[in-house]
Amino acid sequence: MNSLSDIFQLNLLDNIDQVSILDMIVALSLAFVLGLFIRTVYKKTFKGVMYSESFGVALMVLTLISTLIILATTSKIILSLKMVGALSVIRFRTAIKEPLDTAFMFWAISIGVILGGGLIPIAILGSIFIGIIIVLFVNRKSNETPYIVVINCSGDQCEDGVLSIIKDKVDKYAIKSKTVSKQSGVELTVEIRLKEMKTNFINELYKVNGVSNVVMVSYNGDYMG
Repeated sequence: MNSLSDIFQLNLLDNIDQVSILDMIVALSLAFVLGLFIRTVYKKTFKGVMYSESFGVALMVLTLISTLIILATTSKIILSLKMVGALSVIRFRTAIKEPLDTAFMFWAISIGVILGGGLIPIAILGSIFIGIIIVLFVNRKSNETPYIVVINCSGDQCEDGVLSIIKDKVDKYAIKSKTVSKQSGVELTVEIRLKEMKTNFINELYKVNGVSNVVMVSYNGDYMG
């Protein structure tokens, strides 16, 4: 048995044949297919404002790169230690705006690691299972639609009339902010929940005496308590 010092003195070309060319081709081919599957699931379940094609491609590349790294590290011990040292200094500075994007990145990297380790059934079945779960839960339609309504009022009576209509017409509401100024009067920002796509009450709000402006926009923030 080789001692620890003998292991670290091995030639750089030693043990490179532990991973055959066929194994690399199979692993990288499966990484490409599963990476494409992850990208497809990401595209189908994307709920943001602007879809980034580059992020979808990055998911595929992450799967391939992580597979390649694991294949390399399993072929030689000293190389695996160098990889750990090299990867430990990498810092990702790109901001992840959607929490689900982080899950997709971790999914892509994990599949690459599993494929590089030779656990092909786990990689395939696990990806299918995760993909089904994401599609089912992300694409599930909620019975309530969130909106933000901004109303400009002239005084207290106007504000009371506006809140009375909102209370009668929507399922849930919460006042997010209130701004008072001498020039524009009272500005209310209200989060509301609609069970149906009926927005006729906005017209009623505008007809309230003292209301100068009403704006309603779609909102994807946190759910009200």
